[in-house]
Amino acid sequence: MFSSTDHIYMSLALQLAEKGLYGTSPNPRVGCVIVRDGRIVGSGWHERAGQPHAEINALNVAGTAAQGSTVYVSLEPCSHHGRTLPCAAALIEAGITRLVAAMQDPNPLVAGRGCALLKQAGIKVEIGLMEAEAHALNIGFVARMTRKRPWVRMKIAASLDGKTALNNGASQWITSEAARRDGHGFRARSCAVLTGIGTVLADDPQLTVRHVKTFRQPLRVVVDRNLDIPITAKALQGEGEFIFTATPSEGKIAALHDAGARVMVLPEENGNVHLGRMMQMLADSEINEVLVEAGAKLNGSLLSAGLVDELVIYLAPYLIGDAARGMLKLPELTDLAEKCALKIFDLRTIGPDIRIIARFS
Repeated sequence: MFSSTDHIYMSLALQLAEKGLYGTSPNPRVGCVIVRDGRIVGSGWHERAGQPHAEINALNVAGTAAQGSTVYVSLEPCSHHGRTLPCAAALIEAGITRLVAAMQDPNPLVAGRGCALLKQAGIKVEIGLMEAEAHALNIGFVARMTRKRPWVRMKIAASLDGKTALNNGASQWITSEAARRDGHGFRARSCAVLTGIGTVLADDPQLTVRHVKTFRQPLRVVVDRNLDIPITAKALQGEGEFIFTATPSEGKIAALHDAGARVMVLPEENGNVHLGRMMQMLADSEINEVLVEAGAKLNGSLLSAGLVDELVIYLAPYLIGDAARGMLKLPELTDLAEKCALKIFDLRTIGPDIRIIARFS
């Protein structure tokens, strides 16, 4: 159905979409290429939420040359009025004759309606070219739209024997500067960075993007069962940070609200924070991707609750020893059949370290 030329232009559209990797949230990353008579007459991508979508940017470049063209877009054009006008209507008005989309928009407000409008206008519509690549680019947006939960990526820096810190808590720095810079790329693409109170009290991390050029910072989220977080914590020095707790302490909650934080009381029967409801609430707040940078206890709790989609593990070429702290606090297994199976998606060296990206199979 699709020609080699179609693949070339869709590849360009996906490359353009990737330019919005750090800036479009909560919207999807979308790129568009307009071709007429074998020549690209317009191209663009969605740069920031609230600004024009990829199709509008490309149409603005193409002008009247868009008439009679083929449009390659990495996601089905929107059909509803949101912060911007619907792209499907703009494409119809521009007089295009064919649209090739990598994938259907999973947003229930669109979900095929954009393509249906184009077909009703007599435009030839084809969907599915390089769909896997488009899905991967918007994995968090798809997760939020289809399962009402963000894509959760857990980042861990450890020694080759799987230790994240000495027994006394010292952990800076196990991995190299190159690995830390690489990790900031995952922060930059995330809508939120999540940690636990143990990490806040031990390290007082900023959880900000500093090694990647970006115009926005991810939301900072702290799981704090007993509301032990100091008002002066660096993780609270943002705007509207989330604290999830199991303790309805009115005085401390009021103080945190005064400091600009949002406190959510979500207790489970065992007195811990209800992590599943927390993720649903983050999705309701338009969070597509969550990066977890926490200690072994919270890491293990999230994994045991089935709330982790992907592991990003940096392994430094050092051995620290059995007494050091591990990556995940998980229940003891008595049978290897109970092991947690993963599929390695990417394996490479970052400076002197090894980076593994794995997902649950």
